Amino acid sequence: MSEVTTILLSGVGGQGTILVSRVLTRALLDQGYDVKMSEIHGMAQRGGSVSTTVRYGQEVHSPLIGYGQADVLVAFEQMEAIRWTPYLKRDGIIVVNDYKIRPLPVASGQEEYPEDYLETLRSRFKTIAFDAAKEAKTLGNPRVMNIILLGAMAEAFQMNDFDWEKALEKEIPERFLAINKKAFLEGQKLAQNASL
Repeated sequence: MSEVTTILLSGVGGQGTILVSRVLTRALLDQGYDVKMSEIHGMAQRGGSVSTTVRYGQEVHSPLIGYGQADVLVAFEQMEAIRWTPYLKRDGIIVVNDYKIRPLPVASGQEEYPEDYLETLRSRFKTIAFDAAKEAKTLGNPRVMNIILLGAMAEAFQMNDFDWEKALEKEIPERFLAINKKAFLEGQKLAQNASL
């Protein structure tokens, strides 16, 4: 790991990207790291793009990054994976929700949704892809898709020595805690079964 490690989370408004960044930041702070986080909410409430950058290390001066600087990209939707890959290092890891939310230009027929995106990602980066939305429905709550992706990222990026349970307890209301803990473990399992 470099002196400062960067995790980029990208999704669409309503997918829980900000919650994941808060849980991640909490786990990193509890581990004793200096952490900087930035958020971009582009029309988030209308299904627009939402991204969060979490940077951590012994000393972090800025949450901002340029192209080719992220160690990990967690994409909550296929198009968001494509949109944000320029920010990922060549040896970076992508955890992607193999799930489509069709933007207006695609839904109206003005543009086409890229169909071979996964092959393109796998040819350039270490990629873990699965349908987290489907897995969340199987667990009984579609809203835990985001925490499934967090669990997969923790496994893929070898962050298993962090106290994720404590971080979840601090950031998630008690009535939703049990299902979110289960979702995190499911994400870890999915990443273990995926080949990089």
